[in-house]
Amino acid sequence: MQIGDLLTVDRIICNADVTSKKRTLELISELFSRAVGPEITSKLVFESLISRERLGSTGLGKGIAIPHARIEGLQNSAGILIKLKEPISYDAIDGEPVDILFALLVPEHYTDEHLNILAVLAEMFSDTNLCNSLRQYTTAEPMYNLLDDWTKSRNE
Repeated sequence: MQIGDLLTVDRIICNADVTSKKRTLELISELFSRAVGPEITSKLVFESLISRERLGSTGLGKGIAIPHARIEGLQNSAGILIKLKEPISYDAIDGEPVDILFALLVPEHYTDEHLNILAVLAEMFSDTNLCNSLRQYTTAEPMYNLLDDWTKSRNE
């Protein structure tokens, strides 16, 4: 998987000013609705993300969360990266607040692909140096380039 398969520079938000998990998922839902097409509504995305969160928090720990959902009618997987202005409570497994979220939507019929993408994202965001670098950036392009370089080096 290459990061460009999921993410574009315009789907990276730096220093988002949100104060709760719910509001963050609402923001993600709004962004996805604009990014993937009008047939995928922000309400559908939000309800799907909330349903997934009810199964267990997608907060990985160390300030990282990967909210994700499978969406009927979605044609291709898509991601959004958000770096928050201030960390928020997210019910992460380590109890720590979250400040970096990589949100993922995959088509309903993706099963193995969904798990494979999540595995790569979990590996990526377990890289402490990568996460620390992401936290230092204030614009989207260097964040995208960092993730792109990471996925390219992984696949070499």
